[in-house]
Amino acid sequence: MKKNKEIITALKKADSHLKNVIEMVEKGEYCVDILQQNLAVIGLLKSANNKLMESHLNTCFIGAIKGSNKKNVQKMIDELLQINKKVQ
Repeated sequence: MKKNKEIITALKKADSHLKNVIEMVEKGEYCVDILQQNLAVIGLLKSANNKLMESHLNTCFIGAIKGSNKKNVQKMIDELLQINKKVQ
């Protein structure tokens, strides 16, 4: 996988937000405020995950499909199906 600035940025933002959420919990701040910040972390992680999937489909997956190794193509398809099950 190529280094992707958007993915790295989203993950770093999620990391920073998560640290804030942990601090909020440790300080005993208002639950709804914590929940809202936690949802922001989840949103950033989902965004990073979508960018990772897009990158994978546009690089590794296309490379496998264009290749002649049918076993490798099926392996890639199976991997994507497994990931999809975890997302739901």
